[in-house]
Amino acid sequence: MKLSARNQLKGKIVSVTKGATTSHVRVDIGGGAIVTSSITNEAVDELGLKVGDEAWAVIKASDVMIGK
Repeated sequence: MKLSARNQLKGKIVSVTKGATTSHVRVDIGGGAIVTSSITNEAVDELGLKVGDEAWAVIKASDVMIGK
Protein backbone atom coordinates (compact mmCIF):
# COMPACT_ATOMS: atom_id res chain seq x y z
CA MET A 1 0.00 0.00 0.00
CA LYS A 2 1.35 3.42 -0.94
CA LEU A 3 0.10 6.60 0.71
CA SER A 4 0.76 10.28 0.14
CA ALA A 5 0.81 10.93 3.90
CA ARG A 6 4.40 11.22 5.14
CA ASN A 7 3.64 10.84 8.84
CA GLN A 8 3.47 7.07 9.18
CA LEU A 9 4.21 5.87 12.71
CA LYS A 10 4.73 2.13 13.19
CA GLY A 11 3.76 0.55 16.49
CA LYS A 12 1.72 -2.05 18.34
CA ILE A 13 -1.94 -1.88 19.24
CA VAL A 14 -2.28 -1.71 23.03
CA SER A 15 -6.06 -1.33 23.26
CA VAL A 16 -9.24 -1.34 21.19
CA THR A 17 -12.26 0.15 22.96
CA LYS A 18 -15.54 -0.19 21.07
CA GLY A 19 -18.42 2.18 21.60
CA ALA A 20 -21.87 2.20 20.00
CA THR A 21 -20.55 3.16 16.54
CA THR A 22 -16.93 4.26 17.04
CA SER A 23 -13.83 2.60 18.44
CA HIS A 24 -10.74 4.12 20.04
CA VAL A 25 -7.59 2.33 18.96
CA ARG A 26 -4.41 3.07 20.93
CA VAL A 27 -1.05 2.41 19.24
CA ASP A 28 2.24 2.41 21.17
CA ILE A 29 4.82 3.97 18.83
CA GLY A 30 7.70 3.66 21.30
CA GLY A 31 9.50 6.01 23.62
CA GLY A 32 6.47 6.16 25.90
CA ALA A 33 4.28 7.71 23.16
CA ILE A 34 0.77 6.44 22.46
CA VAL A 35 -1.28 7.57 19.46
CA THR A 36 -5.05 7.24 19.76
CA SER A 37 -7.32 7.04 16.72
CA SER A 38 -11.10 7.23 16.63
CA ILE A 39 -12.40 5.02 13.80
CA THR A 40 -15.65 3.22 13.02
CA ASN A 41 -16.39 -0.18 14.50
CA GLU A 42 -16.82 -1.40 10.93
CA ALA A 43 -13.22 -0.38 10.12
CA VAL A 44 -11.93 -2.22 13.20
CA ASP A 45 -13.77 -5.37 12.12
CA GLU A 46 -12.72 -5.13 8.45
CA LEU A 47 -9.05 -4.66 9.41
CA GLY A 48 -9.26 -7.33 12.10
CA LEU A 49 -7.57 -5.03 14.62
CA LYS A 50 -6.69 -6.55 17.97
CA VAL A 51 -4.34 -5.94 20.88
CA GLY A 52 -0.78 -6.99 20.05
CA ASP A 53 -1.09 -6.42 16.30
CA GLU A 54 1.55 -4.39 14.50
CA ALA A 55 -0.08 -1.33 12.96
CA TRP A 56 0.66 2.10 11.51
CA ALA A 57 -0.80 5.39 12.65
CA VAL A 58 -1.01 7.49 9.48
CA ILE A 59 -1.47 11.21 10.04
CA LYS A 60 -2.46 13.60 7.28
CA ALA A 61 -3.69 16.96 8.48
CA SER A 62 -3.68 20.52 7.25
CA ASP A 63 -3.59 21.84 10.82
CA VAL A 64 -1.57 20.61 13.78
CA MET A 65 -2.28 22.22 17.12
CA ILE A 66 0.27 22.46 19.93
CA GLY A 67 -0.58 23.21 23.54
CA LYS A 68 1.42 23.62 26.70
